[in-house]
Amino acid sequence: MCRNIKTLRPPVTPDADEEDFRAAALQYVRKVSGFRAPAAHNREAFDRAVDAVAEATARLLDELEIRGSHARAAEATV
Repeated sequence: MCRNIKTLRPPVTPDADEEDFRAAALQYVRKVSGFRAPAAHNREAFDRAVDAVAEATARLLDELEIRGSHARAAEATV
């Protein structure tokens, strides 16, 4: 039903953006709900869930503290 959700945190994906967060959220909601595309009467709930998961993903990645040599290398390029 769904392809795998890719890792979005730096340094694995240093340039992840809102589009990446939404794509991952959509895959997650599809997997959890069991629907690739919701029926019309479920569309609003489905879209709200995708929005909420995308927002939570962005917040999580923003708040993560990445340590180690990979993190230092990523910081050095900023």
